[in-house]
Amino acid sequence: MLNTPVNIALSPDGSAVRIIDQTLLPGRLEYIDLRDRESMFEAIRSLRVRGAPAIGIFAAWCVYVLARDYGQEEFFARLDADCDGLISCRPTAVNLARQTNRMRALARSMAGQRVQAILDALAEEARAIREEDVAMCRAIAQAGLSLLREGDTVLTHCNAGPLATSEYGTGLGPLLLAAERGIEIKAFVDETRPLLQGARLTAWELMNAGIDCTLVCDNMAALAMKQGRIQAVLAGCDRMAANGDAANKIGTSGAAIIAKHYGVPVYILLPSSTIDLTCPTGADIPIEMRDGEEIRSLWYEKPMAPEGMKCWNPAFDVTDHELITAIVTEKGVIYPPYDVHLKNLFG
Repeated sequence: MLNTPVNIALSPDGSAVRIIDQTLLPGRLEYIDLRDRESMFEAIRSLRVRGAPAIGIFAAWCVYVLARDYGQEEFFARLDADCDGLISCRPTAVNLARQTNRMRALARSMAGQRVQAILDALAEEARAIREEDVAMCRAIAQAGLSLLREGDTVLTHCNAGPLATSEYGTGLGPLLLAAERGIEIKAFVDETRPLLQGARLTAWELMNAGIDCTLVCDNMAALAMKQGRIQAVLAGCDRMAANGDAANKIGTSGAAIIAKHYGVPVYILLPSSTIDLTCPTGADIPIEMRDGEEIRSLWYEKPMAPEGMKCWNPAFDVTDHELITAIVTEKGVIYPPYDVHLKNLFG
């Protein structure tokens, strides 16, 4: 069993959602309690909580905590306003909208009942959402590990470990499960510009698990693959379209293109909650655009670009399904044609 801190939970008195503030890692491991909608929305936008499954779990608990302050007559008007606000915080990851709407639908199905009964049901639903993700992550880790051999080195991009999910993670799950079983799998960790989720979060998680990992700049992956240092690319996913196109942190598509050129398999690992069969292709996935200061100045003592320089800062890109060797979900390893197999398994 992994010995990793719980990243999202209800506070002991039930009045707040307690999270690890991921913006402070790796320097400080600090929990913060969020009680009001503004602080919850800010936590999503500023990436204090991040990772598609984790945001879904967080949103579920937010709905419950916020609903504790609703009166009987105003309950559903305030519920809709808060749910819509949560969903608007980040557009790309489907889990945020899916789990928020799941909580909303449950509450609406109980219209006419006492507020306390609705609150009790919402709390149970939020717990169920987390437990479902725990089970899915364990199954994904097991299936993903079947694709690797002892002694392999994998390339990771962004962060898809326990911080981004509930327990093992998705893209990092096979590595953490291997370490738990005494199987040596090494990692090259892309730093993941511009927010450095690889350097700050993935490296922290892997080092804490005792996994042999090496940090590289994103633009070093091509040389590492050419020299035969990488045996597989493992990545998570924020939204997968019905045809298998996968939206993930910016730079994933580039790594997949390089891997295709050098014959390195690319595995996308995700729970079914991240698959959006209503989205035909990756072209239909909305891409979040973020503040250019994340490129210009965020990690520097002073700005590293000329004053007034324009920046284009998409948070995600889409890896075309033709570049993906296999998709790994809680139902096992899926091979092409993805449009057929995804629909058969999850339609």
